[in-house]
Amino acid sequence: MSLQLRLLITLVPLFIAGLVAADVGTHAALQSYLLSRLDDQLLSGHPAVEEALERGSAGGGPGGPGGQPVSTSLPTGTYGELLTTDGAVVNSGVVGFGPQGAPSSTTHPVLPSSLHPGTAESPVYITVNGTGTVNRYRAYVETASNGDILVLAAPLDDIDSILARLTYLEIGVTGGVTLIVVLASWLVVRKGLRPLERMGRTARSIVASDLSKRVTPANEKTEVGRLGLALNTMLAQLEAAFAERAANEQRLRHFVSDASHELRTPLTSMRGYAELLRHNPDMDREDIVLAMRRLEDESKRMGILVDDLLLLARLDQGRPLDHGPVDLEALVVDACADARAVAPGRTISSRVSAPLVLDGDELRLRQALANLMRNAVVHTPVGTPIDVELHADGVHAVLEVIDHGSGIPAGHADRIFERFHRANPERSGDQGGSGLGLSIAAAIVAAHGGRLTVGETPGGGATFRVELPLPAAPPAATSRAGDSVEVRRS
Repeated sequence: MSLQLRLLITLVPLFIAGLVAADVGTHAALQSYLLSRLDDQLLSGHPAVEEALERGSAGGGPGGPGGQPVSTSLPTGTYGELLTTDGAVVNSGVVGFGPQGAPSSTTHPVLPSSLHPGTAESPVYITVNGTGTVNRYRAYVETASNGDILVLAAPLDDIDSILARLTYLEIGVTGGVTLIVVLASWLVVRKGLRPLERMGRTARSIVASDLSKRVTPANEKTEVGRLGLALNTMLAQLEAAFAERAANEQRLRHFVSDASHELRTPLTSMRGYAELLRHNPDMDREDIVLAMRRLEDESKRMGILVDDLLLLARLDQGRPLDHGPVDLEALVVDACADARAVAPGRTISSRVSAPLVLDGDELRLRQALANLMRNAVVHTPVGTPIDVELHADGVHAVLEVIDHGSGIPAGHADRIFERFHRANPERSGDQGGSGLGLSIAAAIVAAHGGRLTVGETPGGGATFRVELPLPAAPPAATSRAGDSVEVRRS
């Protein structure tokens, strides 16, 4: 069942019940008012009727001398009757006359066999049936002054007619208003739910085709608008999640493809040398030694690649690192010394503005810095100077590896830290590594809560910037508070 139909089924019966309750209340209030006014007329007119009926018992008749009406305040057709306590009629007749005279003498109330009269202080009123042209009477019963029972009954036909007309009017008005309300409610509910229908259609089309679409309305003014905002927020999160999943799948495919390619190269070489040895058992000793050395080299290369992949997998899984005090100045000095040993013809200098110690995994941080230094040595021309700087920047220790080569080719800066990415695709693994060095460095820095970025060096070249968070209270062994130390080595 639709929400629109449920709202109509709920609201319309409630409205009809309210109208019916109002009609019943109006009918009951008017009936009570009319009966109360008639009762007051009977109560005010009974003394004159009692007197006339008592005179009539001596031969005067109920109308009094000359047949004149007893009281003009009584409704037309009011009937009076005087009875003994045994129920015998002493005198009776019509005591209320209208412009057309008295009703038929056959018209009178049908009184019960047992009457219980009241007093002026506690009057008794009963409703009884009538005969002839009068259907019902309103009767007042009282004990007369001589001990008899006085009954004064007025016709209820006028009141019944008024109430009947009121009932017909209420039925017509209630029916008409109900139809109008049903139609108006249907239109209002339909208009109010139309944005929800549009949202539903849009959401179905979004799920089926394009997550970039958004639903309307989406604002804080209405409940539907706030629902639209929530749906758009959810859609944005879904779009981001699907985009991230697609990107991860794409990166995974590239990673598997690149890893397979990198592993295939040494495996192919190893298989070739193995087949050479198997098919040529009588090779010269020098050739055998060369083949064995190449097998060993390729196996070492493949082992390094597997170790790098395993390290990246562990870092991706968020496995905890070793923690301890790490002297960054010592890391810089050792990294520069290692680079000078690999490239003795280069000028490699270091500048430490202040000794810095932080909490981290010293082995992994050494590996990250060594990868950055190797990247600078491998990807710059021979003789290009390399600078390493260490200083504090607020709550971070900043370590920069600066080269003065040709810089990073256009379009590669955003992908420089991707796995197996090479700025120069023509460079082989022997010449430029497997393409995992910068990825490992970035993963290690991120695991320490820092970040690794790359920018251009003024005058040409690339600057790799490592930012690592410093402890709130640096160890006192580093330097005295307020000292500014600068150490430069080359």
